[in-house]
Amino acid sequence: MFRQFRSDVLKALEGFSFKAESFVKESEHADLACTVAFKLAREEKKRPQEVAEEIVSQLKIESDYIGSVEVVNGYINFFASYEFIEDTINYILDSDENYGSLNLGGDVLIEHTSANPDGPLHIGHIRNSIIGDTLARIFEKAGVDVTTHYYVNDMGRQVALTVLGIEMFGFEDEKPDHAVAKAYVAINRYMDEHPEKKEEIEAKVEELMSRYEEGDEEVSRLFRSVVEKALEGAGETLKNLNVTHDEYVWESRFVRNGYVDRIISMLEEKGLIQKDNAWTVDLSNFGYDKNVVIRRENGTTLYVTRDLAYHLWKNENFERFINILGSDHKLIGNQLSDILKIIGLKPPEIVFFEFVSLPEGSMSTRKGKFISADELIEKVYREAYEIIREREFSEEQKREVARAVAIAALRYDFIRVSPEKPITFDWKKALDFERQTASYIQYSHARACSILRKAVGNGMPYLEFAGELCTPQERKLVMLLSKFSTAVERVIRELRPNVFADYVMDVAIAFNDFYTSHPVLKAEKEIRMHRLAIVDACRIVLRNGLELLGIEPLERM
Repeated sequence: MFRQFRSDVLKALEGFSFKAESFVKESEHADLACTVAFKLAREEKKRPQEVAEEIVSQLKIESDYIGSVEVVNGYINFFASYEFIEDTINYILDSDENYGSLNLGGDVLIEHTSANPDGPLHIGHIRNSIIGDTLARIFEKAGVDVTTHYYVNDMGRQVALTVLGIEMFGFEDEKPDHAVAKAYVAINRYMDEHPEKKEEIEAKVEELMSRYEEGDEEVSRLFRSVVEKALEGAGETLKNLNVTHDEYVWESRFVRNGYVDRIISMLEEKGLIQKDNAWTVDLSNFGYDKNVVIRRENGTTLYVTRDLAYHLWKNENFERFINILGSDHKLIGNQLSDILKIIGLKPPEIVFFEFVSLPEGSMSTRKGKFISADELIEKVYREAYEIIREREFSEEQKREVARAVAIAALRYDFIRVSPEKPITFDWKKALDFERQTASYIQYSHARACSILRKAVGNGMPYLEFAGELCTPQERKLVMLLSKFSTAVERVIRELRPNVFADYVMDVAIAFNDFYTSHPVLKAEKEIRMHRLAIVDACRIVLRNGLELLGIEPLERM
């Protein structure tokens, strides 16, 4: 709805010498404010107030949604009409689960998680997963055809080492990704403790990698077995976080289907490959100190080579493609993008994120020193259960609510911070119902549901909203509710899902302020029906918002 109001304001400003879209912004003092008078005043050597008044005198307003326009100190302030306020509530109630949807069209591939298959996902991986999954949900809400990929590094040294580790030390009977990690840790520890064996093991690793790339059936069976076990465990962890992928894409696919050969040919045609034992690409013109190796001396390709081939495939199949990468991948991510540009291909849009830390310290899969996502999920679940164990729910309900609250705490705390900022996850703060947390938003939704249940139980009708009855606080809340699709659109444009997390929190805060200061069920009939409509609209916005964040909108807490 707010998008329509903004569109009407821009239309009212058509016909002037300036492009209004660049100057119309949200404001604390108006629903929308136009700042163009300050620019024109400098050019025309007039006062901003005078210029603004001249513009307003020539406005042609044909919209019922623009209630009034005023000039204050050079700002042109636009205010929505009562009709807009009424239509917003009615539109939300009529749209229900579809509220906030857009019809932008097009398609997008979002590649996220893509952790090496050498063990379980840890807390850094799941920030990647949550960012990617939230973006996918928001793009889908915007009417974009979304495909999600987990890109599987099945040709890496880690997989070859794990294959040897399982051969030497066996495979323990536990969650498969944890068993894979133990084999990987065991062989690394063995090399550290037996340095005289390291050269022999490294030679075996090189042989395995070479035979796998060549398609050796026996080695391929071993690699597939290890990778599938790791992915089985990772998939279970992701499911617990409400994260899904449409497809697991193995990098070996692009060796087998000829895309690696095609990308190397494209680089050769541009004269970019330097052949001196290893094959490299010189990127010194782009400010890089070292050449990028794309083929080793033994003829095997590298991760970047296969990633280039994957992105050739992306170029041929998608309009837009987005990668979620940790900040430690900035160098290779930028190299990948620059090479793609050189050969005339579109680079990916990359969301780089900083890391997540815990009081327990740093993590290393190689040394077996890490906090797995499974451990973190279980710990937060146990703490959530302790918080609600005294509530009057059945044991099954307590466990369901605790699980939903725990996953909400993780997902919200990992998404509310902008990707480029690091996170220190504190479960105590994340589960605090009194703080601005996921629990606070879930509780706000549950409160709205409770108010409406009581109204229905008492036979109170509430679908009669009157804009002219709005108090200033109610009007401000309704204007905020109108901005759902605007927040969605901003995420699509900026790839910053924290913007949407902030929006949903703002709605929860405004709703709590509203029902704290405005009696609903005890109000007189006309006012009560009016306020119940606001409560129902808030319920819808909070529910739809939580679902886009991958969080269960609980009706009872």
